[in-house]
Amino acid sequence: MRWTLKTEPPKEKVKALQEALQVDAITAKLLVHRGVDNYEDAKRFFRPSLEDLHDPFLMKDMDRAVARIEKAIANKENILVYGDYDVDGTTSVALMSSYLKTKHNLVYTYIPNRYDEGYGISYKGINFALENDFSLIIALDCGIKSVDKVAHAKTLGIDFIICDHHRPGDEIPDAAAVLDPKREDCNYPFKELCGCGVGFKLIQALASKEGKTAEDLTEYLDLVATAIGADIVPIDGENRVLAYFGLIVINTNPRSGIKAILDQVEKTTLTITDVVFIVAPRINAAGRMKHGNYAVTLLSEEEPDMAKKYAAEINEYNLDRRETDKRITEEALKQIEEQKEQNRLTTVVFNEDWHKGVIGIVASRLIETYYRPTLVFTKSGNKLAASARSVKGFDIYNALGNCKEHIEQFGGHKYAAGLTLEPENYEAFKKAFEDEVSKTIDRDLLTPEIKIDAQIDLDDITPKFHRILKQFAPFGPSNMTPVFLSENVMDTGYGKCVGADKTHLRLTATQPESATKIVCIGFGLGKKINKITDGKLFRAAYSIDENEWNGNISLQLKLRDIKKQK
Repeated sequence: MRWTLKTEPPKEKVKALQEALQVDAITAKLLVHRGVDNYEDAKRFFRPSLEDLHDPFLMKDMDRAVARIEKAIANKENILVYGDYDVDGTTSVALMSSYLKTKHNLVYTYIPNRYDEGYGISYKGINFALENDFSLIIALDCGIKSVDKVAHAKTLGIDFIICDHHRPGDEIPDAAAVLDPKREDCNYPFKELCGCGVGFKLIQALASKEGKTAEDLTEYLDLVATAIGADIVPIDGENRVLAYFGLIVINTNPRSGIKAILDQVEKTTLTITDVVFIVAPRINAAGRMKHGNYAVTLLSEEEPDMAKKYAAEINEYNLDRRETDKRITEEALKQIEEQKEQNRLTTVVFNEDWHKGVIGIVASRLIETYYRPTLVFTKSGNKLAASARSVKGFDIYNALGNCKEHIEQFGGHKYAAGLTLEPENYEAFKKAFEDEVSKTIDRDLLTPEIKIDAQIDLDDITPKFHRILKQFAPFGPSNMTPVFLSENVMDTGYGKCVGADKTHLRLTATQPESATKIVCIGFGLGKKINKITDGKLFRAAYSIDENEWNGNISLQLKLRDIKKQK
């Protein structure tokens, strides 16, 4: 692991913030690192308000989208709400359809089949709309690159409203409205909404026509918070406000579908991390193993008993998904070893029998072993389809763009993308991708990095300090859980490897001449036990956590890494 201590922020800014907020220097430093350097910013950071959300009509085409939906409702048109099969897509469809059904009884949903339609808008979906007399399709979390398909739909008398957050191509589709804050001609102040976030802005705009505010739409924010967590978008600006209030809904009054998922696990208060690891995988499992419609049905269901039934089915899909991705990961690792490709700068693996629904998860798992840009291919019809995942700091979307002569189509983000290509182009693409990454990647990025917010002593870790840190949540990109460094740490003598396979490290840490003793747990750090034995001094990188045991809550350190003291 590469440890990077963040640059010290300007002392005068830290001191001014300390005085304005009456907080300690460490807290002030953490805030300045997050772009919070005055009282008003701090107030917005610690006390998010729905009033801080931007006017939805600042988004390009929002007025056109609202007008087209109002026309559809007035003319009693059939409206098809169309979205992708992942968490962002299915939550978006549940949000938009459930809101529109309160205004109009001719609203239906469509999720493309991952296996015979693939990602985004499909001709099959457009044909379904034509055959069933739909004159308006609202596409969520997809569509920004579907220029030809939107044009085709228009010739059939079908209008599209696109609500997307992916990067546009060279041409914007000729739709009734295209909502995407990443459009170059869109001046919307916040660019990092997820697809469900863009959908929320549309219902916010529709509701405002009736004199309603975001306060009146809080019941939809459990869906938005789930999408924000699952889609790994930055949790600052509007996303912070939406995630903050969405978590309150999840923890106090979630919709029946989410409550049914939470009833399956013993967890009292959920953080955004819990949403990512508990709620999101179950929603995702429907689209991965069966069909995304199951997720929409669960998330739209109002009757608790039916929601429990749907959640139980989806839990079974999730268990299948776990077994499948574990097996494929093992096969992929074996392929890398057999082909002697450990020394490449990229991982590109292929097996025509691998389950298309889990190759994205497998790509992420492979990065845990070989930390480098990774693509996992499988057969999809008569093409090859891949999920791409990247390492922190490297834009895999751009890298794929520079290999596009070998690719049929691709889309996605900086760190996650998908693509298809002809089987005969696989080897040429694999070489081109390795060459592109070799030319452009900073070699340091191939070593996992721990970004450290501040160096502190163990004596600084008090219940009061931790109470303030908890108010930095929700955590995520652009507002990660603070990580600290302490020097000259030592074990009190009882450190040991724990866990069924003894891969984790547990110890009680102190420092010379300090009365503080604090329990530490280091997941996956069991192999480093020799660094702490026999009274050796070591350096620790960690976050501060709570441990709940037999009803008692105590502070503990979650070790990210340890190194020998210099």
